[in-house]
Amino acid sequence: MNRETPQPPEKSICVLGGGAMGTACSIVLSEESTNAVRLWVRNPVFASHIAETRENTRLLPGIRIPQCVDVTSDASRAVIGADIILVCVPTRAIRDALNTMLEHIPASALLVSAVKGIEVETLVRPSEIIQELLGSRSVVALGGPCHAEEAATGKPTTVVAASADAAAAEIVQRTFSNRHFRVYSSPDLRGVELAGALKNVIAIAAGIGDGLDFGDNARSALITRGLAEMVRFGTALGVNAQTFYGLAGIGDLIATCGSQHSRNRRVGELLGRGSTLPEIQNSTQAVAEGVYTAESIYAIAADKHIDMPIARAVHDVLFDGKSPGRATEELMQRPLKQE
Repeated sequence: MNRETPQPPEKSICVLGGGAMGTACSIVLSEESTNAVRLWVRNPVFASHIAETRENTRLLPGIRIPQCVDVTSDASRAVIGADIILVCVPTRAIRDALNTMLEHIPASALLVSAVKGIEVETLVRPSEIIQELLGSRSVVALGGPCHAEEAATGKPTTVVAASADAAAAEIVQRTFSNRHFRVYSSPDLRGVELAGALKNVIAIAAGIGDGLDFGDNARSALITRGLAEMVRFGTALGVNAQTFYGLAGIGDLIATCGSQHSRNRRVGELLGRGSTLPEIQNSTQAVAEGVYTAESIYAIAADKHIDMPIARAVHDVLFDGKSPGRATEELMQRPLKQE
């Protein structure tokens, strides 16, 4: 009897990070039968729990992880032979995560970042951290409105893959796209990364407004003026303004400022209701990148003399003890100007 020869996997993909986004990405990528997907979870006990239950009960409860996703805490096993390594850990954890597996990462592996932040100590972007650790190689950044809770359950999701290397961006575009996950490409790596970081800070401001029950008028104005700050910041750093009017900018900004899934918006909401930052951080296992990015944006804006009143207000509420009400009052009483 003739038997068809099994086809080898088209791509071997390692997803770094057992959080909501890493888990969701492993599910999305496993939907193509030609992909061999491994999910690296740092904590061995939690990795075993996910492997046995096929569920991330901490950060993505109720959503089943396909059996074909290989869950491991073994760093070398996770990355050996990988064609693509997708980084889904918080910004402040990138260095530590990559350093645990540095010697095992194939020289040919394409690095992809789904991280949306700016490192506080160095003020560099995720792709810059990756290149610093792994040497000069192509890096692709994923940006756009992509809540893990929705992407993992097959709801239509559209993102952008950005890289200065057009061929690398195209590989990610083709590999990640499926029936409900659509990927556009962009050459503006820096713009997509900055947009993803900035929108988290604006989302905290939107959440503060929700916590203070300011309503739709205030949220719409906040998103609009927040976008203006994002464009001002990006263009001051030499980024194409059009990037901020695409998926990575306004698209992600709308989703993050208005969604029940947004951790950054939720942090702001709790601040608006009177909780302190330590109380909020102690009450959740999830990381809200905007908290740390607010420090980075504040420092860069001060150094470059970029006017960022909303981002500055968020920073002052988070780190200088300013009340959300007082910060709002100061924003509303700024000198009048043309739009």
